[in-house]
Amino acid sequence: MITIAGAGVAGLACALELAKRGRSVTIYETGNGPSDNKCSWFAGGMLAPYCEGESAEDVVVQLGMGAVDWWDDITPVNRSGSLAVAQPRDRADLSRFARRTTKHQLINADQLAELEPALTGRFTNGLFFKDEAHLNPRRALIDLTDRVLALGVDIRYGTPAPDHVDVDCRGLAADQPDMRPVRGEMAILYAPDVTITRTVRLLHPRIPLYLVPRAGGQYMVGATMIESDRTGAITVRSLLELLGAAFALHPGLGEAEVIETGVGLRPAYRDNIPRVTRHGDTFHVNGLYRHGFLLAPALAAQLAAHFIQENADEHHSERCSA
Repeated sequence: MITIAGAGVAGLACALELAKRGRSVTIYETGNGPSDNKCSWFAGGMLAPYCEGESAEDVVVQLGMGAVDWWDDITPVNRSGSLAVAQPRDRADLSRFARRTTKHQLINADQLAELEPALTGRFTNGLFFKDEAHLNPRRALIDLTDRVLALGVDIRYGTPAPDHVDVDCRGLAADQPDMRPVRGEMAILYAPDVTITRTVRLLHPRIPLYLVPRAGGQYMVGATMIESDRTGAITVRSLLELLGAAFALHPGLGEAEVIETGVGLRPAYRDNIPRVTRHGDTFHVNGLYRHGFLLAPALAAQLAAHFIQENADEHHSERCSA
């Protein structure tokens, strides 16, 4: 049996990949359900490897390319692509974003209006990443939980992990010395009269905003640059900046209801690249930073490959000694 600490997106993805390969898995989780995993619960749910290439290393882009198909087998995925736009005064930011990313098409105002009629007349051009997607991370977390349970994985909620586990997916709770917390803040808006259908990034030199549609007229808004290691609720300054940027994207969002705000401290290595590492007899799947749903599938597959290879090596050693 393989034991895993943590039932966030990383732990569940690892459990799924191991269970699919016929391994017996037990997960220990101190929380009482999926919603207690704040980093996963408050995620944006963007499956956007090419946009992430603007600031992330190429390995992040490469690892994220298979995420859309992986999640599409588990939970509903909106595969309509994503957009990046900028106000006329920030046109240089759009040009810089284009230079630093790949797999996009430069579109004019008419093409933008055809893709997103709600943005008609608001921007002169934009970047369309047709191969990107998004999902609702909360539904995805619940659907992934259901999938691993159906495969016989034992999830022990409200139960601290034992002193030794085979796989540690607890993020900051793993207390790795080279890990740092990165604060992520978000708000969920209810704006039934706004009909944006795909993820939109509003580029700005100080606070780049992303808006992710959710069902029932809801939108999740967040920013990639409001980050620190401070715990607690969202700050007034951050909320004002988020809402101001949302209003700049579409004036109709100025009439939206703020139905929820949230904060999560995301685990990150110094280079912001998630990885599978081994310390003694324990594998660590950690440092997912803001790429949890994007990179968890690839890291989980890497982890499973380690276990399969170990089993093969042990079997070969036993045959040789016999």
